[in-house]
Amino acid sequence: MLDSQSNETIENKRKNMISRRGFLKRLTVYSCAAAGLSCSISGGAGAKTKSRPNVLFIISDDLCTALGGYRHPQCKTPNLDRLADRGVLFERAYCQFPVCGPSRASIMCGQYPTALGTTSNGKSNFRSRHPNVITLPQHLRNNGYYTARVSKIYHMGVPGDILAGTSGVDDPLSWDETTNIKGPEQYAPGEKEDLCPKVTHQGVDFVKIEADGDDYVHADGMSARKAIGLLGKISKPFFLAAGMVRPHVPLASPKSYFKPYPAQEMKLAHVQEGDLDDVPKAAQSQTNAVKYGMSTEQQRKTLSAYYAAVSYMDAQVGKILDALERNKLQENTIVVFMSDHGYNLGQHSSWQKLSLWEDSVRVPFIISVPRKAGGGVQGKRAGQVVELIDLFPTITELCGLKPPAGLPGISLCPLLKDPNTRAWKEKSAYTISRNNGESLRTSRWRYNVWDQEQAGVELYDHDNDPGEFNNLADDPRYRDVLAELSSKLKKARARASKLNSSKNRSPR
Repeated sequence: MLDSQSNETIENKRKNMISRRGFLKRLTVYSCAAAGLSCSISGGAGAKTKSRPNVLFIISDDLCTALGGYRHPQCKTPNLDRLADRGVLFERAYCQFPVCGPSRASIMCGQYPTALGTTSNGKSNFRSRHPNVITLPQHLRNNGYYTARVSKIYHMGVPGDILAGTSGVDDPLSWDETTNIKGPEQYAPGEKEDLCPKVTHQGVDFVKIEADGDDYVHADGMSARKAIGLLGKISKPFFLAAGMVRPHVPLASPKSYFKPYPAQEMKLAHVQEGDLDDVPKAAQSQTNAVKYGMSTEQQRKTLSAYYAAVSYMDAQVGKILDALERNKLQENTIVVFMSDHGYNLGQHSSWQKLSLWEDSVRVPFIISVPRKAGGGVQGKRAGQVVELIDLFPTITELCGLKPPAGLPGISLCPLLKDPNTRAWKEKSAYTISRNNGESLRTSRWRYNVWDQEQAGVELYDHDNDPGEFNNLADDPRYRDVLAELSSKLKKARARASKLNSSKNRSPR
């Protein structure tokens, strides 16, 4: 038993510790204030883990900006729209590779695909080449967060891994808990139609299924139910990653979601006559004539089924957001929604991913930071060019953590506080694709090159040609623009090939 002197000594030490903590806390706040920063998010990197905000990360599959918040004229997404009303919608966010595996590895590692070696779905296992790379959920886990994955976050074959209920190319070091979802996909009972018989690969084929049963028969309904269950049981700060596989093909959704989208009322993308005459052959691999062979009627039905799948996915997101409120977690949970890449829906006669045009590489990206978690503006739009690799440094800053060294992305926190801030330095987005395609997107220009300019060049002026109809690469009036963009792209290529280099961290 301790004597009274020992008890007094312990008590004095405890008071001294409390006094010291208070002093350090005040010092941190004063230092941040002097630097013009907010420290309210977590109390600084030394704050107790329990004071840090939660993170709910929701990622959709093969989703372009066909959302109400992005002013789409037909597709209805009321739940994602209300999330945008609580946060910042990034109008010009770009993926680093317009296909699932490389993009997801890039997002989770905060590195460019070339640095990771993830340049195809078959090379999605970055850990085999870089065993020591630290992922975003791994970093949070190492700092006291409970990390959980539901369904597809890293690459999974859809429909293959969903049919089998397997984990695809997952990363065990990222998670405390994982859940694979097993769903019926193209075998779901209901009214089915194959809309492009020219395609036989089930991961590409536009199969429309007006499915029987309710939301929970299908993968995303199951994912939402599991995520909701986790929200009710996790008692420590968490990073909960919920994957939605729709609108990835097969386009299977309960019948009710098709009702707002009669096929005969679907508006096809405008394609100018001769649109592809000035486009390199390497850029035309996803065109309807080359790959899909769909009739006009089949294209309208594809749009109907795609929008139905988007609305179905949106409804599942809504259920998770409702559960966040029911569990009184909304005021301390950062919510992120994004897609892994964009998707062509007939623009330039092209469909699906892998092209380097705007609709294929631009993604929906929304971040909501509640007041208790440090607060950001609500219902605002950010028009700056950002990249998906910017997510990693953004989340670490919001959680009061120091990011791993050498992340090439830039924290978006200044834009979350003020989308019009002058402190943000303009940057470009660098994206690669197959056929040795590379793209640089600036606030005004899109510059695409194929096989390091040997297989063709494209230049589009978004100030005057947002549809990217007129390739200016052969116009002598833009020779200086081409030279400047070519130089920038070469620098971006060199930067993107380096992994964990501290030189990559400056704004560009």
